[in-house]
Amino acid sequence: MGAGMRGMRGFHQSDRSLADTKLSKGMLRRIMRFARPYRRDIIVFLVTVVASATIAVATPVLAGDVINVITGGGPADAVWRIAGLIAVLAILDAGLQLANRWFSAKVGEGLIYALRRQVFGHVQSMPLAFFSRTQTGALVSRLNNDVMGAQRAFTSTLSGVVANAIAVVLTLGVMVTQSWQITLLSLVLVPVFLVPAKLVGRRLAALTKESFELNAGMNAQMTERFGVAGALLVKLFGRPELETERFAERADRVRSIGITTAMYGRTFIVALTLVAGLAQAVTYGLGGWLALNDSLSAGTVVTLALLLTRLYGPLTALSNVRVDVMSALVSFQRVFEVLDLEPLIRESPTAKAIPEGPATIAFDDVEFTYPRAEDVSLASLEDVVRLDTTENSPVLRGVDFTVRAGTTVALVGPSGAGKTTTSMLVPRIYDVTGGAVRINGLDVREATEQSLKDTIGVVTQDAHMFHESIRANLEYGRPGADDAQLWDALDRAYVGDVVRRLPDGLDTIVGERGYRFSGGEKQRLAIARLLLKSPRVVILDEATAHLDSESEAAVQRALAEALSGRTALIIAHRLSTVRDADEVVVLAEGRVAERGTHTELIASGGLYAELYRTQFRDHPDRPIAE
Repeated sequence: MGAGMRGMRGFHQSDRSLADTKLSKGMLRRIMRFARPYRRDIIVFLVTVVASATIAVATPVLAGDVINVITGGGPADAVWRIAGLIAVLAILDAGLQLANRWFSAKVGEGLIYALRRQVFGHVQSMPLAFFSRTQTGALVSRLNNDVMGAQRAFTSTLSGVVANAIAVVLTLGVMVTQSWQITLLSLVLVPVFLVPAKLVGRRLAALTKESFELNAGMNAQMTERFGVAGALLVKLFGRPELETERFAERADRVRSIGITTAMYGRTFIVALTLVAGLAQAVTYGLGGWLALNDSLSAGTVVTLALLLTRLYGPLTALSNVRVDVMSALVSFQRVFEVLDLEPLIRESPTAKAIPEGPATIAFDDVEFTYPRAEDVSLASLEDVVRLDTTENSPVLRGVDFTVRAGTTVALVGPSGAGKTTTSMLVPRIYDVTGGAVRINGLDVREATEQSLKDTIGVVTQDAHMFHESIRANLEYGRPGADDAQLWDALDRAYVGDVVRRLPDGLDTIVGERGYRFSGGEKQRLAIARLLLKSPRVVILDEATAHLDSESEAAVQRALAEALSGRTALIIAHRLSTVRDADEVVVLAEGRVAERGTHTELIASGGLYAELYRTQFRDHPDRPIAE
């Protein structure tokens, strides 16, 4: 009956789309290479499966022998010997079942660990463009659902195929040797069950697919609405009833599908039990008649009846084995799809550490175009039929300027001018498509990843905080930092007193994305993290945007500490910081339109002066440009 239920689960997956799925070449060889570290465990696992299936067939035969001894008036010790052998086989089978589960878990959990570790590490190496296009839920599904599906290939699917095949072959073999007539008559009833089961399976596939889609929709709704930003939006616009109604509609349909599938599942079990019962009735009837006519022994009738109970379940499961195997292979293929995406940013085999000393950043005739969708993403991760084929236009066109060691350069310009893109080329979030970005004369593409990370620190407009403690978020800048170092960084960022007033101090959980803190406090925590890292180069991307005057003043004091003695590239900063910058570089349409000090650019009457007049005439504290 257990095999029958596994068959039913196979029917749940009988989506016609599996039949049309084209597996990549070399898929099986690649899977075998991936499973090579577990080959001994897999072999032992399969041996226990075969041995257990053999015992399952041997037991009914021994039970028939007991009946023959009893009806034949045999000696009592013969009955005890056979009964003892049945007991030994039962104990052995129990041990085999435990061993089977141990090796199954060892192989399965080992594969899950290896796949998840490899996929997670690979995803971490992908460029930012990959994350900007990919649906987070779809990516998480690859690490969960598809990895679990791939794991089942070596546990439930593999063991099910082997165990059911052995059970069917041995059972039919023994039944034919006992009575080919009864065996043939019993098998006539198989199509009576399998044909309706196939039809039910197709209906279940459609319902199950719809249920998955509805659950995915509910998960997406919960993820967005249960986040701090989403919850705030719902409350501000007073739409909780509407959200509840939308959620309830999906939940109600899932409830209806659940009732329907439960009835289909029960119908399947009842039908399987009924067919097996009818087959047993045929066996007892015909077998009993043959036994009364001395053509068959009573023990043989009992053996055949017991073997029948072990035949229909495996037959049902094997009838759907192609879908089970394809489901597992498709899961592997979906995991390999992610692993086969080549990271655009790679460390050069001849990479060198960035030279020591104060850092100078040079942009040498830099050109940049964002990568195409096919280079960084998958259609299945974007939930689209096919990827966008639009060719991207150049964002930067011959950008050329230098940030001398220990100086501050401010990047300003209209929205879309390429300010943030320019800054992201320094830490190799993206790579230039022309020209070069150099730090102390070394092209960043030839620098080691670790030296880049150690050299550069970034504070963005939305300083992200993980839903962990203040300590954990700060240690991201310097793993293993002690309390004295943490408090020193907090004090230098002018946020130490805020943390000291918290009941749990450094162990205070910051909340999702740091929402337990104000914007100014969160920015100062981010600056403390940067100070803890102590980089030679600091990049500030809209670090004080959208802050009130009081918060801005506090953040400005923290920034003054962060920039002291460091090379800094600042994007669209407040007027006071732009005035204090050693040089202002004005970008327009991906090119350097102007450069000079604040005073020089105002006097020249160019784009910078125009921005100043339009944005600062009435509000001298507003940002230079969005």
